[in-house]
Amino acid sequence: MKQPLVLVCAGGTGGHLFPAEALAVALAARGCLVDLVTDERAEQYGRAFPARATHIVSSATIASKNPIALAKALFALGSGYLHARKIITVLKPAAVIGFGGYPTLPPMFAATQVGVPTLIHDQNAVMGRANRQLSGRVTAIATSFPGVLDGNPTLAGKASFTGNPVRPMVIAAAATPYNAPVAGGPFRLCVFGGSQGARVMSEIVPPGLEQVDAALRSRLHLVQQARAEDQAAVEATYARLGVTAEVAPFFVDLPARLASAHLVIARSGASTVAELSVIGRPSILVPLPHALDQDQLMNAATLASAGAATIVKQADFTPDWLAGELTRLLADPAPLVAAAAAARAQGHADAADRLADLVMTTAGLTS
Repeated sequence: MKQPLVLVCAGGTGGHLFPAEALAVALAARGCLVDLVTDERAEQYGRAFPARATHIVSSATIASKNPIALAKALFALGSGYLHARKIITVLKPAAVIGFGGYPTLPPMFAATQVGVPTLIHDQNAVMGRANRQLSGRVTAIATSFPGVLDGNPTLAGKASFTGNPVRPMVIAAAATPYNAPVAGGPFRLCVFGGSQGARVMSEIVPPGLEQVDAALRSRLHLVQQARAEDQAAVEATYARLGVTAEVAPFFVDLPARLASAHLVIARSGASTVAELSVIGRPSILVPLPHALDQDQLMNAATLASAGAATIVKQADFTPDWLAGELTRLLADPAPLVAAAAAARAQGHADAADRLADLVMTTAGLTS
């Protein structure tokens, strides 16, 4: 019997590719072949993607009302649609699955036009703009948070809550129990800004640590993601302060770094929130402030409402505030233990399997 092929479409950032990767692994375990459709940004994050083949399709974000920019964007999307339609016609996939981002629009629209079963998965607590454009056309919708579409009966009728799939390395990291910090002992801090980094972490965390009492600061063991252009300055500050730190633009083994941390300071993208939940680690979350849909704030709120995280607006995320918060937690780490347990209770380690089962049903591949 011929193996069924599933086309997985994802924007070329970690937030879209990581759950797509988790689904690809789960589908492979069910006997499916998987091809990836994405854009050129996937080079950094998608090189290890478990796909039979990767198809780069042109796309663009419609973010400007300038006539020339709009025309270029529409041309790129139109070209991507024609390319994607040809791929789908030739490959004849059993289903096409979209994980959001504008690069998913051409292949998902093409799939709906050709009549292939389609499913979109949305990672956030509020549906993204690309998925909103596709939601009325697709066969089925999967959500990472319950109740996301309760206000829209038409869409809610074809929506299923699966959770946000996490990569196998996250599942492996989740096997490490939270090792509570002890009085006077090392305090492991992990700081990152999502797959593309965040300059605010490089601007605030080093001067914040400088304001922590030297005796407490000496206990810190730090892993920090910093953009390449900020790395040298961040490293120089920590060297001057005598802080044990490892700084890099990207950590391939980030889940293991999260698992070893006593506290995580991060943005609150969907994959970050899912990984913190499955691994079960307390966090300080600084949502991206200028997002049109405030999706990161909504994501963070799911952990904060459970007692698993502290939300701080970027405008309030100052060196003074951070120094005070770290001083409090270094002196009394008990709240971190409770927050770690609360985060773990929010995790859905089986999300990839639940989504894979939904894909199989949508594609008509279940007996």
